Amino acid sequence: MMLAVLGLLHVYIGLRLLPDLGIGWPGQVLGAMLLVASCALIPTALMARSRRAGGADALVWTALIAMGLFSSLFVFTLLRDISLLIAALILPAGISEYVQNVTAWIVVGGAVFATAIGFINARRVARVVHVDVPIPNLPTALHGFSIAQISDIHVGPTIRRNYVEGIVAAVNRLEADAIAITGDLVDGSVRELASHVAPLAELRAKYGTFFVTGNHEYYSGERAWTNELRRLGMRVLMNEHVVVDHGDARLVIAGVTDYSAHHFDPVNRSDPAVALADAPTDAGAKILLAHQPRSAPAAAAAGFDLQLSGHTHGGQFWPWNFFVRFQQPFTAGLDRLGALWIYTSRGTGYWGPPKRFGAPSEITRIRLVPAA
Repeated sequence: MMLAVLGLLHVYIGLRLLPDLGIGWPGQVLGAMLLVASCALIPTALMARSRRAGGADALVWTALIAMGLFSSLFVFTLLRDISLLIAALILPAGISEYVQNVTAWIVVGGAVFATAIGFINARRVARVVHVDVPIPNLPTALHGFSIAQISDIHVGPTIRRNYVEGIVAAVNRLEADAIAITGDLVDGSVRELASHVAPLAELRAKYGTFFVTGNHEYYSGERAWTNELRRLGMRVLMNEHVVVDHGDARLVIAGVTDYSAHHFDPVNRSDPAVALADAPTDAGAKILLAHQPRSAPAAAAAGFDLQLSGHTHGGQFWPWNFFVRFQQPFTAGLDRLGALWIYTSRGTGYWGPPKRFGAPSEITRIRLVPAA
């Protein structure tokens, strides 16, 4: 069914654009061939990679770029048709052939532009975003306590060791007190990706690196990955917490398994209340690492001051950022739920197409400050 839908969407793009581009029948044949190639590449490349066939990496790159281009072509074609329909209803003379030609080329040019700029944005090292979070009654010793957050790197088909090394260098330059990795680190097995994740062992912070699972860890073999990350020196928080003594103040850093973890392993059901159980009552701040923003209501009920999340990618590229909110309560940036602050990272890598357009990747430097 998915293949049929994919094929129909490619046919829709071809029927709506090719006749209006004014490129004659040779150009239309070439355009149709490119659409057929796109339709075939998107599913075939992923199957080729799973078989570890020769040249699979190049095929995956081509297919994922084609997927990103197809997504923009479809959205822009749909928006063009809606605009032409509205114009036809308003203008008594109808839509001229010239307007149809120009708008068809705008769609093609816009899709290529968005894909090219999106590729550049996705492949560069994520920019650093500085965020101050005001905490009521924050002890003086914790003023300025910093956490470097990275999330949703998705080491896998197109994100490899050199990409991870760039992230590690950027994070270490922040000289944060702690580092938080809020899930979806990998897309693949330990056997395939261990060497590409290995640079994370070089992350440096005063109180170490903390990790919580995302849904993609469960797709990729969660137990093997948590063991590997512990071997690399990370503290994996599975519905548990760590007490940090900073000066004469105490800070609680807790972490929960992914919101959907119980679907893979009932023992791993995400539970912020359990993660905070027996935590010191005199802690100056209580911070929860939770991959999905959907953990926020339970985190607020448990009494956390701040939740750091990811998962959404901020939509990754336009216009999907408008649809994330139908699945998650928070899409990107700093939000509030009662007394709880929630910061949702747009992610440090990307998933699927190497494309970020309108939702830049980020390395986040969270700093605790006293509430006014």
